[in-house]
Amino acid sequence: MAKNAWFETVAEAQRRAQKRLPKPVYMALVAGSEKGVSTSDNTESFAELGFAPHVAGLSDKRELSTTVMGQPLSFPVMISPTGVQAVHPDGEVAVARAAAARGIAMGLSSFASKSVEDVVAANPQTFFQMYWVGTRDELLHRMERAKKAGATGLIMTLDWSFSMGRDWGSPAIPEKMDFAAMRANALQGILHPKWLSQFVKSGSIPDLTTPNLAPADGGPAPTFFGAYGSWMGTPLPTWEDVAWLREQWDGPFMLKGVMRVDDAKRAVDAGCTAISVSNHGGNNLDGTPAPIRALPAIAEAVGEQIEVVLDGGIRRGSDVVKSLALGARAVMIGRSYLWGLAANGQAGVENVLDILRGGVDSAVLGLGHSNIADLSPADLVIPEGFRRDLGV
Repeated sequence: MAKNAWFETVAEAQRRAQKRLPKPVYMALVAGSEKGVSTSDNTESFAELGFAPHVAGLSDKRELSTTVMGQPLSFPVMISPTGVQAVHPDGEVAVARAAAARGIAMGLSSFASKSVEDVVAANPQTFFQMYWVGTRDELLHRMERAKKAGATGLIMTLDWSFSMGRDWGSPAIPEKMDFAAMRANALQGILHPKWLSQFVKSGSIPDLTTPNLAPADGGPAPTFFGAYGSWMGTPLPTWEDVAWLREQWDGPFMLKGVMRVDDAKRAVDAGCTAISVSNHGGNNLDGTPAPIRALPAIAEAVGEQIEVVLDGGIRRGSDVVKSLALGARAVMIGRSYLWGLAANGQAGVENVLDILRGGVDSAVLGLGHSNIADLSPADLVIPEGFRRDLGV
């Protein structure tokens, strides 16, 4: 990696991403629903938690590895599935390669800009994510395609999105990148030449189609907004639908978006392998607490019956350690790796993962442990009223 391309913090990756990306693209990454209360709480809540470190008798070696849904992770971080990644021409393939290079699993969105076949080829440890979009036959077609491609697990996401409004306005993203859209957005490209030049050199344009939602009859894949419209027009799933979909997949199955103890118990009853405590990065119902606040009650209730991971607000390795101490098996990251991708492609994602791994190792060292499995609430300073025990 070129010296001037390397960055020391995720915050610096975000700064570079903001400078490099057209404003609508950047705003699509940072925006949360309505006022952004949940988005802010996702990150700020971690600062409320302190550590109780030791100063002597520390371990010379730390074991950071774990497993989630049968997949080994070199450290307790996974790639959370995110939609169309127009921040870099290599998109999800670059992210998958970076994850493979650092020994962690990749989550691929059904709204992704790259196909499940290409992403699994880049990282065999790929979990395919599905929304409840379309008919049961259409869902089965996507599932079978992912299985044939070699996806090792399925993620069913149910925590997105019940609010269309954003106080700062929704980013102006075109339906598709045709000539009219390119002409209308030409100024943004001119103002951000480094971002534009990446696509020019690759011989492509920002892809706003969703190849993983292509119909079984071989017709064209829908655009992102076309797929979003299909999602809005699909009747909302029931717990019986969750159990049905889980039965169709003969492998590890994660339910993403759980924020309540009663929902976590229903996920266990439905036969899920894992749950992700998540509010979709603040893009669900604004005012939903940060996942780290809901995590302890959920982990205490079902942690011995199902694997529990956390998704939301991770910016530092210390955030990962706090999550593990409160009951998570691992965490998933979203915006953090997207900023790395925007800043420096695959190398930028690897840079972000190295930052997080280093932070995890440093925190485990300071807390006097030799294995992440030994982390517990006793390692933290937890202020009164921090927890949100929902659905108890």
